[in-house]
Amino acid sequence: MRRLLLGMLIVGGLVFAGTGFRVWQVARIDDRSHADVVIVLGAAQYQGQPSAVFEARLRKAKHLYDAGVAEHVVTTGGRQERDRYTEAEAGSKWLRAKGVPSDRTVSVGEGNDTLGSLRAVADAVKARGWRTAVLVSDPWHSLRARTMARDAGLDAWVSPTHSGPVVQTRERQFRYIWRETQALLYYRLTKASADQLGADLG
Repeated sequence: MRRLLLGMLIVGGLVFAGTGFRVWQVARIDDRSHADVVIVLGAAQYQGQPSAVFEARLRKAKHLYDAGVAEHVVTTGGRQERDRYTEAEAGSKWLRAKGVPSDRTVSVGEGNDTLGSLRAVADAVKARGWRTAVLVSDPWHSLRARTMARDAGLDAWVSPTHSGPVVQTRERQFRYIWRETQALLYYRLTKASADQLGADLG
């Protein structure tokens, strides 16, 4: 029994470490291959103004749009109780203010976590005949977002932001990698959201 328990602990440790390495590895990818759409994962907004984390993602999406990576940008994210705007609406508003034409933005204001948002946006994107997508989120979030998007039927790759509060210190980076590793393993085991594992995981 001791050997069995020790073996299980070793295997579990290897799986966790391997997943953490993949989270770190995919965070370093910046794939700017041409796609049908750029999809921006939502984050907090305040009365229509994106938070610093969300704005960093939107700036990256605007850069990809300007570079011709895709002709449309899709913003995602629902609203919290008492919010006037969804995250998706706040994102589209910011993009329009920065010069992206309104007919080039699509707002999908459904879902209060990564899984719900990506399932909703996948339905909206496929309904328009689009299939390929570049996902923009924080680096450490990229692998889980890509996994969920592909499970939802999109041919997706990642071009994460490398600016903003999430990447400011090594301590914060390590904390996010740790949390994302847990969230990704939970999703792979259950195909469910990991929001109960901690705030901001989704």
